Amino acid sequence: MSTTNANFVVLAEFNIREGQRDAFLALAHNDANESLANESGCHQFDVLVPEGDGNTVILHEVYTDRAAFDKHMEMPHYKPFKEGTDPLLEEAPTVRFLSPAARPQN
Repeated sequence: MSTTNANFVVLAEFNIREGQRDAFLALAHNDANESLANESGCHQFDVLVPEGDGNTVILHEVYTDRAAFDKHMEMPHYKPFKEGTDPLLEEAPTVRFLSPAARPQN
């Protein structure tokens, strides 16, 4: 990650209501595409599905820093994602915020 100066990772896991995965994926892919195209602080945005689990979707997002992620949530394309996906979920997503661990000094 050091080549992009990205130091803030978001992992968001969504439990999708039965039969709603395709609708969720369409909204998630739109959010990912818009984020990558329009946010200089967004370096990576993957929409992932675990093998053998048709009702879970994980978003893996990499930002320059927390401020870039906060800006992401204010972008025009985020509101339709948030409002559109809320009724498709079984429960609130599990969201984890991560930063690279410091390398031990030799």
